[in-house]
Amino acid sequence: MSSVVSFKVPREIKEKMKKLEKHIKWSEELRNFLIKRVEEIEREVNMREAVEMLKKTRGVPKGYAVALVREDRDSS
Repeated sequence: MSSVVSFKVPREIKEKMKKLEKHIKWSEELRNFLIKRVEEIEREVNMREAVEMLKKTRGVPKGYAVALVREDRDSS
């Protein structure tokens, strides 16, 4: 299902777009740009949220990583 989105651009840009419409499908170009931009912003927001969640955790005890590595090496 699709929806219509409209927005204003400066008149000069609209005129330039009109001249170039033989070379580019503006609706497709803008649709693709918006999809990619929304995905990019979603990734950034998700990353910020993940970082905030990690900041709220207490972490692991000192030496825990070393112990895990030793345990892994000893099991081989």
